[in-house]
Amino acid sequence: MSEIAAAGAMTTLDPAEQKPQDIYKLLVGSVVPRPIAFVSSMDAKGVRNLAPFSFFTVASANPPIVCFCPMVRGVGSSNLHSSKDTLRNIIATREFVVNIVSEEFATQMNACSAELPPEVDEFLVSGLTPLPSELVRPPRVAESHVQMECRLQQAIHVSAKPLGGSLVLGEVLRFHVRASLLDHFRIDPEKLNAIGRMAGSTYARTRDRFDMERPK
Repeated sequence: MSEIAAAGAMTTLDPAEQKPQDIYKLLVGSVVPRPIAFVSSMDAKGVRNLAPFSFFTVASANPPIVCFCPMVRGVGSSNLHSSKDTLRNIIATREFVVNIVSEEFATQMNACSAELPPEVDEFLVSGLTPLPSELVRPPRVAESHVQMECRLQQAIHVSAKPLGGSLVLGEVLRFHVRASLLDHFRIDPEKLNAIGRMAGSTYARTRDRFDMERPK
């Protein structure tokens, strides 16, 4: 018996025939671990917002572009079909900061994932420290070892359905990196101690690593 056959039978699923909530479970359980964009933003009146997003990656290095995807709230939410405060703030002001999450402030980050009214300042809720940015109005998270000041480049609204989402692309105008982590532009992963998101309430550490050279 081949190793592939021994691995067991496959289940094939058509998304069109499943509930969106179940497709969400498949996606977040398969695309793992996901880095976390801890995004600070402000509304037009200057009210601060801080929220984590695990649909997050890099889109370009020249110019430096990062992207994350705020989702439309799903069935069962108290704010059904509404967009995230973060998305509304960024569309209005075109500015935000991406703060990388390390394990030492994971609990405070998680506190910011609660669905709170727009007028609530998550910096105050979490006890995290706002740090003035250089080029954008939203503050940075002082506890974060890597902070990226961003200007909105483009927002692509993919789906307005429950559990749909938008793709937010931001150009990094400033990198702020803890000096003790940095060596010739390389960041020490041990000192960064970043965490990633799995499915449900599960997170992953980034301590178990291995090297593999790319073929020449």
